[in-house]
Amino acid sequence: MDGYGDSTYGDSIADLYDELYGEMDPAAAVEMLAGLAGSGRALELGIGTGRVALPLAARGVQVEGVDTSEAMVTRLREKPGGDAIKVHFGNFADVEVEGEFSLVYVPFTTLFALDSQDEQLACLRNVSAHLMAGGRFVMDAFVPEPARFRDHQSSTVRMIALDSVLMDVALHDPVSQRIYSSHVLVRDGTVRLVPVRIRYCWPSELDVMARLAGMMLENRYADYAGNEFGRDSGRHVSVYVKEPE
Repeated sequence: MDGYGDSTYGDSIADLYDELYGEMDPAAAVEMLAGLAGSGRALELGIGTGRVALPLAARGVQVEGVDTSEAMVTRLREKPGGDAIKVHFGNFADVEVEGEFSLVYVPFTTLFALDSQDEQLACLRNVSAHLMAGGRFVMDAFVPEPARFRDHQSSTVRMIALDSVLMDVALHDPVSQRIYSSHVLVRDGTVRLVPVRIRYCWPSELDVMARLAGMMLENRYADYAGNEFGRDSGRHVSVYVKEPE
């Protein structure tokens, strides 16, 4: 996917993001994250339009964010309370922020936006460096399902309306664990493409990288409501705790 950079996805989808994902209620995520943050500071990696950060801040949690896309953060700033959230711009694998946090979280599979295992491990080490002892790192993601690809490709219809169709088309490289895809929005006779490139991880692989970064798995759930994670779970919410020095 030539020309794809750190901010490509965010810049491409910023004006559509809340429309496409607005039906996903973050209430359960906010409830869990607020409980884990306690009276401490929280840092969101890939803060985007503030879909989680704003209601979390409204709960009284001091939230900061990291993002690569100025277009996404502009959408955040346009919302009530958006100006009050401090945002650091850069790749969250290595961006510098000040101080320690009781909670660092990365929702909506955003960790997989980092393009290699090395970058993902660097991110977890950066997270650990900014967590206080006993602090938590929370992430959610899909559980990889290579079998859904036929001949290493797939196409999925996500929405059909009177004036629009939304599809996802994807190519899968099982060797590098990368998926190259695009949201294809056909509306009013025009076609809009939103490119997406991710490198997925298995939950067990994430656990090993977390241990290398000085964190250990505390809990793994099927969702933010705390339902049990099992062999049929399509997603996971993983909670890691920073080990004492």
